[in-house]
Amino acid sequence: MIMIFIFTSCSEQDKEKASDQSILTSTAGESVSTSTTKEKENESRPFTVDTAISEVMNYPAFGDWGRLIFPVNSSYYSGETLGDLRLTWYNNIDPQKTVEIANYMREHADRGEVIFYDIYTDEEKAADPAKADTGLFFFKGEPNGKFAVCNAGGGFAYVGAMHDSFPHALELSKMGYNAFALIYRPGWDTACEDLSRALSFIFANAEELEVDVDDYSLWGGSAGGRMAAYLGTYGTAYFGGDDLPKPAACIIQYTGHSEYSKNDPPTYSCVGKSDGIANWRTMQSRLDKMSALGIPTEFHAYEGLSHGFGLGTGTVAEGWINDAVEFWKDQTE
Repeated sequence: MIMIFIFTSCSEQDKEKASDQSILTSTAGESVSTSTTKEKENESRPFTVDTAISEVMNYPAFGDWGRLIFPVNSSYYSGETLGDLRLTWYNNIDPQKTVEIANYMREHADRGEVIFYDIYTDEEKAADPAKADTGLFFFKGEPNGKFAVCNAGGGFAYVGAMHDSFPHALELSKMGYNAFALIYRPGWDTACEDLSRALSFIFANAEELEVDVDDYSLWGGSAGGRMAAYLGTYGTAYFGGDDLPKPAACIIQYTGHSEYSKNDPPTYSCVGKSDGIANWRTMQSRLDKMSALGIPTEFHAYEGLSHGFGLGTGTVAEGWINDAVEFWKDQTE
């Protein structure tokens, strides 16, 4: 009886405390609910030029690969937001294209679509931790359409994908091509090994990826252009990959690479005449020598344009990618 009395009775003071606690609980619940709503609202809004780079990297649907969208070595880029992103050695970065790419990735990831592929196994990455910073971003075109692999530059010190390979891959996908953008290990040798491995991965998984492996193309700017050229000259097996057919075409931007062979694939090249890193005369000389061997080539040098112009949006080079695609198509007919 005494115990029942104790549990069923409370003082006025206890009632006031309980009432206060109820109000606090209700208020806290409203606060949590409001906070959650705001977070959901932020998650539903597209990225903009004012979106923090860190927010894109850490977007939940991206998982671990979100950090690879921007250079792993952060000392090679600056800016806090997508709108003020700057990359070492690059010019003419288009903020609207940066935003478009980030939202493309977001939309596809939110739908549960795979847009990033590892090219090395967990065991291989454990043996060589640098391989954890590699992979293929996939910009899907038409099912069973031809594919291209785009390779950004960065002086073999970092990978400037957001300006030098993602935009190219996105535009190619809009044309119906299946385009990959490679994130590779810095260093010309490891970069070529990663590109060779990436091609081997694509060929081995062509059915799942829904790509046509015949007459593919390799694209690259600056250091990425050297990668494409090296693979074109020496082949994939030379760099540790499977023994695969050479590309139908290499599309190379602003690189001073001068090496070539009689077995090189058809090559399209473009560069700015004010490029202080890649001399346009060196590039033209290489293609002239290749042409003399009977290799199809096409060369463009743009007045007043400096290094690393990417797609060249808003410059005298704008539209060059369409010329390059036509060149590639000519080699597949």
